[in-house]
Amino acid sequence: MSSSNPLRDPRDRRLPRIAGPSGLVIFGVTGDLSRKKLMPAIYDLANRGLLPPGFSLVGFARRDWENEDFAQVVHDAVKEHARTPFREEVWQQLAEGFRFVPGVFDDDEAFVRLRATIEELDKARGTGGNFAFYLSVPPKFFPSVVQQLKKHGLSHGQGDSWRRAVIEKPFGHDLKSAQDLNQVVHEVFRPSDVFRIDHYLGKETVQNILALRFANTMFEPIWNRSYVDHVQITMAEDIGIGGRAGYYDGIGAARDVIQNHLLQLLALTAMEEPASFDASSLVTEKLKALRAVKLPKDLGKHTVRAQYAPGWQGGEEVHGYLEEEGIDPHSKTDTYAAIKLEIDNRRWAGVPFYLRTGKRLGRRVTEIAVVFQRAPHSPFDTTDTQELGQNALVIRVQPDEGVTIRFGSKVPGTSMEIRDVTMDFQYGESFTESSPEAYERLLLDVLLGEANLFPRHEEVEQSWRILDPIEEYWDQHGRPEQYTSGTWGPKAADEMLARDGRSWRRP
Repeated sequence: MSSSNPLRDPRDRRLPRIAGPSGLVIFGVTGDLSRKKLMPAIYDLANRGLLPPGFSLVGFARRDWENEDFAQVVHDAVKEHARTPFREEVWQQLAEGFRFVPGVFDDDEAFVRLRATIEELDKARGTGGNFAFYLSVPPKFFPSVVQQLKKHGLSHGQGDSWRRAVIEKPFGHDLKSAQDLNQVVHEVFRPSDVFRIDHYLGKETVQNILALRFANTMFEPIWNRSYVDHVQITMAEDIGIGGRAGYYDGIGAARDVIQNHLLQLLALTAMEEPASFDASSLVTEKLKALRAVKLPKDLGKHTVRAQYAPGWQGGEEVHGYLEEEGIDPHSKTDTYAAIKLEIDNRRWAGVPFYLRTGKRLGRRVTEIAVVFQRAPHSPFDTTDTQELGQNALVIRVQPDEGVTIRFGSKVPGTSMEIRDVTMDFQYGESFTESSPEAYERLLLDVLLGEANLFPRHEEVEQSWRILDPIEEYWDQHGRPEQYTSGTWGPKAADEMLARDGRSWRRP
């Protein structure tokens, strides 16, 4: 029997793609990620009609819950965090497919129960044997979970049915651990069935980088070393580490953010045009860009790490990193990191890419700024243009998603005075449709088997090859500088750009 809808024209772009019969098993279902992101995203997808009618959700955790208790937990999470309005009929339909399996990861009986639950759902809900396993657990538990799935015959479907594994970062803490992790997972699941979630890649604006560059003729001709002076990629947070001391200490800002999010943004900004918009073509071009990345010769001058010190933020006094609960007062973990990279290829030779990330900075913002060279010849007097900066195209990933273009314009009046102005495009104002949460897009892609927005293991390993030498250098040289909470980072970061005759943008 064909599962295609005879009333639906495949060329109709207005109809979104809907997942086929399937279910999701979440390991570590009691955690924050699951409560704040995954469960609400599943409800929002159901509410938008994008999940199959028999979709099922199985929670696995060390709790003494019945299915009803689990349904209540999901209900509360959805009520608090879902993006779309709560509708009783959608909820009822979804809740019928909820099951809970209590157990720990090395408990064989629990996995026997999990298998029985999946088989029961196939009959009761028509999930067709298609299940994705979401490992929302610390990476140290990955090996035992995937081995158990293999041992109990859960990692491969029967006949045409599929099984997929979804992994949250961190994907290792250096190249060696990332390779070990990949090996463990790939022994059980085929590489094409492993989906590594980098929630940044689920954001509309990140996908819009590709649309901006390759669907328009006005940007791509100047997207190269002949016109671009430098690129700045910033991810700033205004919060501290919160309750994440156990995870964060020893990892730090560079491993937590630069290795995955910022190097992915760099790859999308710098890559060549892919042959098509499918996963393998995208990975091919992103990998070429990452492999061409060149580290600075003098890591002391062109990388900076720092820790936030006490200060004022949002009108309240806040602790420094070393005073946070659970942090060793001698910790050398970075809460701020800035690095300069170059891309050694024909398009980008000689153009620096400055990446920075930090906690307790001026405000929460993620952006990519492509800063252009000054006009080679100016017919205007210097007095006319003293308030003119450099043209820039800024892609704001969050918040206020959109694109800003900065260029010079004449100030109205009798004299010729030129000043910077900005032209703003905001998603919220240009489209009536609100952007889906990144996790909605990513979970739907997992169920559809669409791998475009997921980094492959080669990209993960290549990113560690870039970051590892920097981490090793930091490990052997000095301590992180301090910067006052609520500011834009340490003096050393400003000096790093000043040496190149440039300065950081104030986002």
